[in-house]
Amino acid sequence: MEDYPAIEDHGLIGDLQTAALVTRKGTIDWFCAPRFDSPSIFAGILDRVRGGYFSIVPDGVQYVSKQLYLPNTPILITRFISADGVGEIVDFMPVTGEQATDRHSIVRIINMVRGEMRFRTLCRPRFDYGREQHELAILPNGAVFRAPSGSLTLHLSRPDGRTLPVENVQDLGADLLAFTTMHENDSAAIIMETACPDGPRVIPFGEIQELFEATRDYWRRWLDRSRYTGRWRDMVERSAITLKLMTYAPTGAMIAAPTASLPEELGGTRNWDYRYTWIRDTSFSVRALLGLGFTEEATRYTDWLDERVREAGNSSAPLKIMYRVDGSSDLHEEVLEHLEGYHGSGPVRIGNGAADQLQLDIHGEALDAMLLADEQGIRASHQVWRSTVRMIDWLCDNWDQPDAGIWESRSHPRDYTFGRLMSWVAFDRAIRLANRSGRPGDVPRWVQHRDAIYNQIMARGYHRGRRAFVQAYGEDVLDASLLIMPSVGFITPTDPLWQSTLHAIDRGLVSDSLVHRYKPSEAPDGLPGDEGTFNMCTFWYVAALACSGRLEDARLVFEKMFTFSNHLRLYAEEIALTGQQIGNFPQAFSHLALITTAVTLDGLLDAEGWRR
Repeated sequence: MEDYPAIEDHGLIGDLQTAALVTRKGTIDWFCAPRFDSPSIFAGILDRVRGGYFSIVPDGVQYVSKQLYLPNTPILITRFISADGVGEIVDFMPVTGEQATDRHSIVRIINMVRGEMRFRTLCRPRFDYGREQHELAILPNGAVFRAPSGSLTLHLSRPDGRTLPVENVQDLGADLLAFTTMHENDSAAIIMETACPDGPRVIPFGEIQELFEATRDYWRRWLDRSRYTGRWRDMVERSAITLKLMTYAPTGAMIAAPTASLPEELGGTRNWDYRYTWIRDTSFSVRALLGLGFTEEATRYTDWLDERVREAGNSSAPLKIMYRVDGSSDLHEEVLEHLEGYHGSGPVRIGNGAADQLQLDIHGEALDAMLLADEQGIRASHQVWRSTVRMIDWLCDNWDQPDAGIWESRSHPRDYTFGRLMSWVAFDRAIRLANRSGRPGDVPRWVQHRDAIYNQIMARGYHRGRRAFVQAYGEDVLDASLLIMPSVGFITPTDPLWQSTLHAIDRGLVSDSLVHRYKPSEAPDGLPGDEGTFNMCTFWYVAALACSGRLEDARLVFEKMFTFSNHLRLYAEEIALTGQQIGNFPQAFSHLALITTAVTLDGLLDAEGWRR
């Protein structure tokens, strides 16, 4: 197998319950089953030796590889081009539906477009993050890998109904190696299935074609529901598909990313598990999807969010900041010492120790999503509203205390300005919801606390020497999260206090149009090392520029940001100083921010009469 590919040299496929990464050279090096947050079967992206992978590559020939998505779908096509021939692999996962299941399939169709090519197939699963041993049974119609935690079955398919013309099949210590020579117009398929109750079989190729067409048509029908017709439509629609791929259909929850422990700095220790559902991400997704017209998805996300609000309100407790896709909140963090990490960037962590942090801002994001949904006719039930009232009453007693902040600092709690800002949003949206629908609540008390937060931020959150709103009270550290202050309605974009803040961020956090969330050297966060620029923050910066009247700057920064996407228009969490993508991949927040920024900027450009 090739050395570690760049993080950005991957495509994403999925079935709305789990997902897999496929390298630009046709290797599956990340796959967890049966859910996004389940133990991995392939984790070669975290350890090329111990992690496991499934590769299908040309053998004994010089070639170049190209990769693209079938238009308007997440069906991934990897092409191998050589002087002797052109072959391709078509990878996709049939959609599983809304009933949770242990059975998931990855279909790998091999097409020989021109000439002749010999393919080398190597399947090396490593169950439970490589902690379990497995056995391999090679059978006439395929193979079965069995481990204590589950099984992986390889089925075969050809148009003529026969098994693949395999020249050599080897059992390499419970790993399967095979060679196949394909000729022009030949097609074949390998179907990898988890938890198959029966043995491997030769699947009629017509059945494979039906799965392909059903998957293609599902995604195209889904995307046809988008009402976005503005600029950058290709980028926006690819982001929408990517977000949908990161949605767990049985509950409607959206994960932050399908991967774990991809580093924010090569060789660094900022390696986190993002296969969970953050309240913040889910709340922002409501705005993004409503902006595109995906009301059904927004409704599912809102239902999931409402259930978390109900749980918090019923126990008179704050919201947890993140949950598993099924709504449970046990995210115990552990280190997998036996895996070296991407390019040796350890430790490899699963679970997430930040789950029990107090982050006050999430109440604002949740209430903002609730109000947006309400304005679109997606109203919370009476029971959810009662729980919301109890949660807001809890916030009345607790907003004025230190917390861990949006960036989940693992050092001491602080008086973060962003936490206060979004607490202001929580009260403001609760007041609007109560007044909008005549629902009961202690509105005078909420108004009192909303106004107290506003006055406190103005008195303590703005640093006169820095001439900017800052990360925490009593400090002079800039923070890119405050770029959303105008968009949530706290301050007008023409206010001199905001204008000076934006100029300070221009000078202090922006590097060639890319935005750092803050500078760790100025604000120690309890972790060693540095990090790249945050894609989400760069998109927020574009929106802030646009709303402040700097449309020329906003459009240029936005267009520059597109050059940092990968060949499939996907974004990780961050951009390194080298221009490479780093962090977990793909990142929901990056794509959410791209969508909302595109909608905002497109509308402002139209209003000013800019040509499309």
